[in-house]
Amino acid sequence: MIKSLMGVFIGMLCLNAAFAVDEIMPMEHHRMTDTRISLGLSEKMKQHQLADMREHLEAIDSIVGLMAANRFQEAARIAHEKLGLTPQMQRMCGMLGNEKATELGLAFHKSGDELGDALETGDQGKSLSALHNTMQYCVSCHAMFRQ
Repeated sequence: MIKSLMGVFIGMLCLNAAFAVDEIMPMEHHRMTDTRISLGLSEKMKQHQLADMREHLEAIDSIVGLMAANRFQEAARIAHEKLGLTPQMQRMCGMLGNEKATELGLAFHKSGDELGDALETGDQGKSLSALHNTMQYCVSCHAMFRQ
């Protein structure tokens, strides 16, 4: 279990590092062309969204650590509060200006609530499967869109 949780965590760190590099080094300096769709966000909105995504990553990190410590109820609370479809996250997703991005964002947050529900059962396999599902929304969205 620890190895699989560490794999998830290392994958998340690599994904976060890849996006940090894009902020520092624009894609035109990379060997391939960035074909992702720009959301065309204002600078203020861009910074707000980046802060939200970092908070999501921190929540997933906490959830993985709590799962490793067999503290599923605490992990469930974080999933619901930080990743779930709260009214604030629903409003933020509606401000993305792209229907597909909004769909992915809402689906991500719904999966955060499903993750919380799975964690509440204390079932490690069910919880890891739900975490995988949630992370797939991150991967899909970041593969399709850029700031």
